[in-house]
Amino acid sequence: MTAATVVSTDNFAPRERAPVWREWVWKHFGGLQSDLYGDTDFDGHMAAGQAGDVILTKLEANRHRVVRTADMARASDTGYFKIVAPMQGRAGVEQMGRRAWVSPGAWTIYDTTGSYAVDNPERVEHLIVMVPKAQLIERGLALENLMARHVGGASGISRVALTTMRSTYQELPNMSAAAARGAGELIAQLVRLSLIELSGQETAVTQREALKDRIRAYVAGRLRDPALNIEQIATALNCSKRHLHNAFAGEEETLASYILHLRLEACIRELQQNGPQASPITDIALSWGFNNLSHFSRVFRDHTGLSPSAFRQSPLLRTVVQPLQH
Repeated sequence: MTAATVVSTDNFAPRERAPVWREWVWKHFGGLQSDLYGDTDFDGHMAAGQAGDVILTKLEANRHRVVRTADMARASDTGYFKIVAPMQGRAGVEQMGRRAWVSPGAWTIYDTTGSYAVDNPERVEHLIVMVPKAQLIERGLALENLMARHVGGASGISRVALTTMRSTYQELPNMSAAAARGAGELIAQLVRLSLIELSGQETAVTQREALKDRIRAYVAGRLRDPALNIEQIATALNCSKRHLHNAFAGEEETLASYILHLRLEACIRELQQNGPQASPITDIALSWGFNNLSHFSRVFRDHTGLSPSAFRQSPLLRTVVQPLQH
């Protein structure tokens, strides 16, 4: 087995931990930007090893978010499908207009050759598994439709895959190189079977996902419209408000909070722009559908921990190229 890589912020002064963590995340995951929700206190730990070509990383850290832009993805040398399987806390993965929230006992998958974002809104302990794309290609399987889906893990082949990923990571130190390589190949096979099963499930769940995709596409195109609301979406998509709410049943967010989240993240991106061309805070809020500035300030503080003006003035946050999109 390849020698394990272990890093920890414990050996650094508190003020150095956030920038050191960002650098580690960038290097280990092949170009990945991170931010800390505006927090100043942070600690994080990573331990990684390889099972053949499959990379397994155990990550434990305070709340944080990561994003990979299209430019970052293009600059990467190797393409992977990346799995996040929480052991503590939860993760929200967004890619291709979809978002899946997963908690312990479940997992989801996304493609590192495209842009994506992962939200960890509380302290987390995750197993992150990176499988080379070539190992998951299956004729007739539209993998792009399965990214950022809730794969499962409570039963069936997805549970077998999850158990195998966890046990492989745990036992890697005791495996020979040949055994580790075989375990990596087994992980790839089980993940592929899980995705094949997910692709073939013609159930109400997949119909709900299809409606959710339509909702997200509609919202993305009209996010700046302050009149955007549940009634407008229901009319445009020719369905009832009940169907809209049902599409988001089981999610961490309601449809209304999803829209709010998108607008806040759009404002965050613009607030990170500095210089003479930077727009005033009021103009940014109004341009993204907020017509009540006191409400905007309140929800912005709830989301980031800072007021809009304090966020813009923070030297630490100005180093973040682009925040999460939701």
